[in-house]
This record gives sequence, structure tokens and C-alpha cells, in this order.
Amino acid sequence: MAKAKFYYDSDTLSYQPIEKNTKIVLRNTILYVFAIFLVGLIGFVAFSAILKSPSERATLKELNNLKFNYELLEKRMEESDAILQEIQQRDNNVYRVIFEAKPISDDERSAGFGGVNRYKNLDGFKNSELVKEATKKMDVLAKRLVIQSKSLDEIVKLAKNKSEMLASIPAIQPVANKDLKRMASGYGIRIHPIYKTRRMHWGMDFSAPQGTNIYATGDGVVKTAKKSRKGFGNHVVINHGFGYETTYGHMSTFYVRAGQKVKRGDLIGLVGSTGSSTAPHLHYEVKKGNQKLNPVYFYHNDLTPEEYEAMLVLSSQENQSLD
Repeated sequence: MAKAKFYYDSDTLSYQPIEKNTKIVLRNTILYVFAIFLVGLIGFVAFSAILKSPSERATLKELNNLKFNYELLEKRMEESDAILQEIQQRDNNVYRVIFEAKPISDDERSAGFGGVNRYKNLDGFKNSELVKEATKKMDVLAKRLVIQSKSLDEIVKLAKNKSEMLASIPAIQPVANKDLKRMASGYGIRIHPIYKTRRMHWGMDFSAPQGTNIYATGDGVVKTAKKSRKGFGNHVVINHGFGYETTYGHMSTFYVRAGQKVKRGDLIGLVGSTGSSTAPHLHYEVKKGNQKLNPVYFYHNDLTPEEYEAMLVLSSQENQSLD
């Protein structure tokens, strides 16, 4: 039995028992229980935050590991990209220049990744953007590596054929210096001898006596050997390979046939004035791919520096061509 509690009443000068208030007791009890519950809830939340479940800990560890590996992958891709860029620069500016191969443009190296959503299957995941970005970078890097690999294969092939290429490139004059009267006209805008208008002259005119020897300027295969009364008249076209072709126009006659192999310096015909020509001469053109080039840049095998300098001066004069 609980002990009774008393208080001293100064009015009656006696001790009176303390009467219990039910409402107060109930209120105190509720507050006490609520305080205990609140403290317990706070403790549970704090405890749960500190001590996660095994599944949550495993998931968190996996996520942190994923982020770490992604950062590592990102760094390695950046390093690989820098190395690949260096190789691409050397490929375009050194290797392809040496072997006279066309540089590969940036558009060609990175083409093929626009338009269609290639990564739609990666949508809908918690880290979709992260995964998609990494996958895209890997795809672009892989594409550039494939293109560069093919380019290096081409360079290796060109290197193996270097001696053949050097022999094939047109590198001498088609008419020997001792047989030349003069350099009649060069590559560029010239006055047409018949129409008297300024037109593009796509080759060089070598003025020489009728019947002067004409030589193949590089190894190759005769593509065309045709007689005609128009245009270039009797003319020969030689395919030298490696994208090079040479044309020899206005011949009086030629000694080769289509499909015949020739070597640099072989006699292929004689100077004449057939077709649209106003005097005996050889009209000579050099073409690389689909572009006609100035032949004067290809006479490096049989001219001294002084002769080559004089040739440059003569070929640059804007005069009247002979065809």
C-alpha cells in the first residue's frame, strides 16, 4: 500500500493528506509515455543511419565502387584520347605527307554517331545518363581507333611500295632540254591561240621541232593511245598508279598501245601539231586523282637548281598558249 502524503495547513495548524488529482496524473502519465516514445524514435533513426542493414551496406558499397571505377575509366579514356590525337596528328602531318597520301579529316574520323538514338536501351536506370555518356565516349574512341588502324595499314602498304611509288611519280620533263626551243606556255590563265580569249591552260606547252622524241615521265601503264584531229589530236595518257596520270598531246605519232607497260624515260612518241594546235609542240598535263596539277613541280629528277629556277620563271609568264 502506497504511503499517504501530507502537507502542513497553516490555517488549521495541522497536517492534511494530499489528495490526488486524476486529470493531472493522467496528463503526467501521457507526457511521460510520449517522452519515452520520442526518445526511442530518435534513437532508432540515429541507430539505423549509423548501422545500415547488410543489403543497404552492400548497395552503398557497390555504388561507391561504381563511381570510383567510372572516374578511373574517365581518366583512362582521356589519356587514350590524348595519345590517339598525337598519333592522328603524326599520321596526317608526317606519314601521309611523306607518302603523298590524302590526310583524313576530323569529320571522317568521328563520323557516324549522330541522328538515331543509339543508347535508348540504356534509359530507365538510376544512373542512365552516367552509363550513356561513358558508352558514347567509348564508341567514339573505338571508331577513331579503327579508322587510325586502317590508316596505319595503308601507310605500311605505301612504305612497302615506296620504291615503286618513287619510280611511278612523273618526275622528269617529257622533252629533253637539248631538244627544246623554248617553254611556250605554262600552267594557268593564258590567251587561247584561236579564240584569243583568256582561258585556263591546264598543262605546259613544250615548243620543239616536228618529230622530237617524247618520253614517259614515270613508270606506268598506257591508259589511252588515240589518234584524233580534234582537241589534243594524237595523244597518249599514262596511268602511273598511286593516283597519278599524265597526258601527252598533239603528237605526230605514238609508239605505244593501250595496256602496255612503260618505264620512266621510255620513248612513247614524237612531237607534232595535230588536233587544236597552232605550231609543233607537246602539251603535257599531270593529274592526281581528279585534280590537274602544275607540271612544273614534278621536274626534280633531271634539272639542276638553276635550270629549275629558270623553268619556274618561264612557266609563270602569262602569254599565249599553242593549244
